Amino acid sequence: MALKSREHATVASLPHGDQRKLEVALLMALEPKVFMFDEPTAGMNTAEAPVILDLIRKLKQDKSKTILLVEHKMDVVRELADRIIVLHNGTLVADGEPAEVIASPVVQEAYLGIAKEAAA
Repeated sequence: MALKSREHATVASLPHGDQRKLEVALLMALEPKVFMFDEPTAGMNTAEAPVILDLIRKLKQDKSKTILLVEHKMDVVRELADRIIVLHNGTLVADGEPAEVIASPVVQEAYLGIAKEAAA
């Protein structure tokens, strides 16, 4: 978990990335059936984020667990999601398999910055 060396540190003294790792570890220790993550790599640098993503990948292997992931980073969504639900301005605009949803013109325009003409 990459926190062993800090086992005696107070949570407040940990860097942001380590605090996020600890949050995930505490959640895992509770052994819930549903894991809810709201932008789990937010505020992390590129060296820290893979640890969290690896933990989520590990959780995903247990098919008795459900993972709800709210994320705006499309590379993270592409890699981790089995199903994507997209809301735009509070309205459901896409729901389905990742490749299908990511290819949707409304998703391309709203979240990937690709104009309708370019997406067609």
